[in-house]
Amino acid sequence: MYSLNPDLNMYQTTIKHLSGLFIDDASADSSAEFPDRASMMEVRLQAQEDEITLLKSSLADALRRIRLHDQLLPLLKQQLIAGGIGNISLHSLQDVRRLWENDLGEEFTDDRWKAMLDLKCPYYEKNTFSGIWGVMLCLWYIHTHTNFEKNPSILWVSCSKSARLVTSQAETSRLTATIKMSIKMFIRGRPITMYIPTNIHNYEDLKMEPPSERLELDWVYGYRGRDCRANLYFLPTGEAVYFIACVVVLYHINNRTQRHYQKHTDCVRCLTLHPDKVRMASGQMSGVDKDGKPLQPCVHIWDSITLVTLQQIGLGTFQRGVGLVAFSFADSGAFLCVIDESNEHMLSVWDCNKGTKHAEVKNTNEAVFAVEFNPSESANIITCGKSHVYFWTLSAGQFTKKQGIFGKYKKPKFIQCFVFSLTGDVLTGDSEGNILTWGKSAADVKTLGKGAKETFQIMKQTRAHEGSVFTLCSLQGGSLLSGGGKDRKIVRWSADLAPERECEIPEKYGAVRTIADVDGEELLVGTTRNAILRGTFSDGFVAIVQGHVDEMWGLATHPSQSIFITCGHDRQVCLWNAEEHKLDWCITLEDYGLCAGFCPNGSVVSVGLSTGRWMVLDLRTREVVSESTDGNEQLSVMRYSPDGSFLAVGSHDNFIYIYNVTESGRRYTRFGKCNGHSSFITHLDWSKDGKYIMSNSGDYEILYWDIAAGCKLLRNRFESKDREWASYTCVLGFHVMGVWMEGSDGTDINALCRSHSERVVAVADDFCKVHLFQYPCPKPKAPSHKYEGHGSHVTNVCFTHSDSHLLSMGGKDTCILQWRVMGGGGGDRRERLASATSTSTSTTLAFKANKSVHSRLTPVFL
Repeated sequence: MYSLNPDLNMYQTTIKHLSGLFIDDASADSSAEFPDRASMMEVRLQAQEDEITLLKSSLADALRRIRLHDQLLPLLKQQLIAGGIGNISLHSLQDVRRLWENDLGEEFTDDRWKAMLDLKCPYYEKNTFSGIWGVMLCLWYIHTHTNFEKNPSILWVSCSKSARLVTSQAETSRLTATIKMSIKMFIRGRPITMYIPTNIHNYEDLKMEPPSERLELDWVYGYRGRDCRANLYFLPTGEAVYFIACVVVLYHINNRTQRHYQKHTDCVRCLTLHPDKVRMASGQMSGVDKDGKPLQPCVHIWDSITLVTLQQIGLGTFQRGVGLVAFSFADSGAFLCVIDESNEHMLSVWDCNKGTKHAEVKNTNEAVFAVEFNPSESANIITCGKSHVYFWTLSAGQFTKKQGIFGKYKKPKFIQCFVFSLTGDVLTGDSEGNILTWGKSAADVKTLGKGAKETFQIMKQTRAHEGSVFTLCSLQGGSLLSGGGKDRKIVRWSADLAPERECEIPEKYGAVRTIADVDGEELLVGTTRNAILRGTFSDGFVAIVQGHVDEMWGLATHPSQSIFITCGHDRQVCLWNAEEHKLDWCITLEDYGLCAGFCPNGSVVSVGLSTGRWMVLDLRTREVVSESTDGNEQLSVMRYSPDGSFLAVGSHDNFIYIYNVTESGRRYTRFGKCNGHSSFITHLDWSKDGKYIMSNSGDYEILYWDIAAGCKLLRNRFESKDREWASYTCVLGFHVMGVWMEGSDGTDINALCRSHSERVVAVADDFCKVHLFQYPCPKPKAPSHKYEGHGSHVTNVCFTHSDSHLLSMGGKDTCILQWRVMGGGGGDRRERLASATSTSTSTTLAFKANKSVHSRLTPVFL
């Protein structure tokens, strides 16, 4: 009747717009100034979204009950006027039955209803007004009181003029026996009723065990170049080292293989290579655990050959995260310099072998972009960032600081990077597009007096790029490489800063973020659009690593090939090859995509957008073969029926739109619309016969639909308990109830996917984890295997067509992880269910009160 549809996108857009402005200006490294406030705003926004969802759910429940009472009162008044209290006919009881079915969303079978009417209880007198209310109140009591089984011998029921107490155990037993066995689970106060399938004869004897299958990280798609710098290195082993999410990737360029360092517990933020070209240091952000408590950031020093962690530095010392790291050179890497993400950007020096802190000082409240030891003197450290260049000297555990003096030269807003020349000078790149050469000046005794000290001043200014100079890279022999932002150019300079060669990288890859020298000629280039390019000035550059550049949600795997499609807020739709680990093609849309689904014939894929528009793409030609719009709100799920004759489109306008599909997925005509959810559609699945749909919504509803009968809502959910589903992606349902952790608030699980063998189910949660459960897992606190790697909420998971791999997609970490499915035995879920329930043939369960789990998510047995 009414709907609440607040436009929260405005707040999200504002946050992203402000973030974008800051990133463009400061290259996204001022993490101490803006991102903390942005994070707080996002947390508050998420809390408001959750609150609105609950309010919508409560409002929908209230409106349903108001409609029930509005329908019921005229009926009773009519019967009273027509026949009086003592002559209410069976027809009126059937009307009461119908109204109760509408309210409860389930159907009472004839046997079940007759058993209710035939009860010989003190509160029921057949064909009387009190009798009708007795039946109604009895049903109400059973369906709303969660602890009825604790004390079944006491039942208060209001009759027409008095309240009577039922004390007969036999009578209440007969009453409860008429109610079919179900499990009621509560998520944030909302009851969710799920019926136990017929083939489970003894629910209590079901054993929940972790699956025999396990996951092993196989491949990482993507690179974090959008908001990080100096994070790409080339090893003597032929491997490029970079990071994304919580994983440091070692990618062998010629062999096209990957290894992974996976010891970090949150997003890796910085990386550096030891002078021995073997050891690496990587620092991470703090992050939060599932209870919102901050985790302790640290730096890992590890061996790039064995991937063994050699030292963990600063655990519990750094605030918010580690922003920059650098090894010393003059003493063969004995020390490590670290700058954290606190307000003061604390600068600290650590003994690499002992893992102890040598010295610490407050750096600056401004953003810091780079730090390095002087290669000829480990007591000298340089930092640069917003409007500053600092020259530090460490002596006897104490730091002294000298600020670079710009003098007659315009002071740039940002000093983005710096390197050391062969002569010992410092060369900085700034946001004005200049390369500045810094050197020591003797003390000006004449002007400043006898106590004057030497200073660091600009010796030379060289115009290098249009826009910012994002990176500088020293080559053997004293040559220099610079990478530009706005002009996307790479320029090679002689030792005296005379330009020698230049090239421009393609616009689709963004600006130059960092450069790694391979052999003096060949280069690796990391870009701001999360790509890594390989090439030379003569031959140009090609992408060897690519990824999305904004939050991702849409993921679908091909029905018969090892390819998958992704889409996200960067408006890109990408087709990936899971066997060759590469991007096959990528197109850019006008709006951002949120969901996708392959047609069963595998020739086309449908993509749902943020505006209610959806399109169908031909995989071979990449052309749009069909296009339509349903509502004006974002689409959340696209799902074809098993035979490909129907397409279901789930929208945030609370409707599921059904289309007839013809011409091998190239022609679509509206078949009908499923109307009944009181909140936005989140997930849906087709039955194996292609006639029915199961759907979930934002207010934790489970509804069933008869599509063949004209998109009819099935009031009797009990009859769907044994239905077989072609896929299982709904996060709410009896078969996946155990995936919900104790204390979950209903938004903690973003997606799940059952394997095609129906042996396991993978779960994507809000805490950066991927879980693997056995399927089915219908009991609370089901055990699982848990896997880390993502640095943001995991938005989607999907098995490949052969179940050989699982794909998981991060949200804001823009990372796609491909997991290899290891192990697993024969048999399917039917065999496991049969063995688990063979110990008992009883169809009646005796549930004990202490079996209930009391939390925000509480299953209650009836």
